[in-house]
Amino acid sequence: MKKALLIASAAEHRWFAVSRDPARPNHLIDTNEYVVTTGADSLLCDPGGSEVFPAVFAALSEVIDPRTVQRIFSSHQDPDVISSLGLWHDFNPQIKCHVSGLWGGFIPHFGGEDNTIVGIPDEGGTLMIGNAPLTIVPAHYLHSSGNFHLYDPACKLLFSGDIGAALLPDADSSLYVEDFDRHIRFAEGFHRRWMGSNTAKKVWIDRVRQLDIELLCPQHGAIYRGEDVKRFIDWFDALKVGLD
Repeated sequence: MKKALLIASAAEHRWFAVSRDPARPNHLIDTNEYVVTTGADSLLCDPGGSEVFPAVFAALSEVIDPRTVQRIFSSHQDPDVISSLGLWHDFNPQIKCHVSGLWGGFIPHFGGEDNTIVGIPDEGGTLMIGNAPLTIVPAHYLHSSGNFHLYDPACKLLFSGDIGAALLPDADSSLYVEDFDRHIRFAEGFHRRWMGSNTAKKVWIDRVRQLDIELLCPQHGAIYRGEDVKRFIDWFDALKVGLD
């Protein structure tokens, strides 16, 4: 069963990572879900596939009231990211889903209607959690043509979707990167193939180098923290990806 672990907090809001399900069938890729919560307001980031909904819901219920989840942030359109949307709407039909406007007509195939899909413009924007602003960071053409990340300046946390992802062996159960040189081997093939453009990569790197990041939180694999955040960005900067 997945567990929800506190990874950061500032003032009244807290971030939890929901990860590591030993009961996950081997044919499914492992995923991390994240929730940021303050009082009666919770934002769920990349809630995962429909098959993990029971495990995610149960883990969240250990740390927050799931009725406080009024909004979902979807970094992009993949089924392992957002195919649970219909089940979340079965639980609460009013939940809003923030996703690239590019995917506004596709995401409702997983669930939701016109009044629950909130299209994010290409330039990004801001989401509020309580009184704390979260910055929506564009990451287009890095795995998806319409792609966004989420930065919390108070917690110095970047939710980075599939950037930073690593396809780890089942024996690697740590939530955090413990040995960068070993860990990055499990990220290399994924980034070479799934990140489509070196030009887009440079744009993203120039953007995130301006942010003060202590935690870089991907949807797959382990969380980079401290000096490993800069090591990852430098490694990604030097890596040739995609076709250009």
